[in-house]
Amino acid sequence: MNESGFPKCLKCETGVLVPLSDFGSQGATIHYKAWVCTNPDCGFNLKIRNGDIYINEPIMNGALHTARPR
Repeated sequence: MNESGFPKCLKCETGVLVPLSDFGSQGATIHYKAWVCTNPDCGFNLKIRNGDIYINEPIMNGALHTARPR
């Protein structure tokens, strides 16, 4: 851990891993669904989907995302 309280990225040793949350299909909050390195040149990420762990999936640019109407 470092002064931010988040773990140091062991891949690049420069960034830290920060948690990301999401919402499930029923709208319930899913805390810590993903961990992503803060160093943009590193790109390390770890994601949990349906109980499986995925490492280093491609990271998409969120600016291209269109919001779903609710």
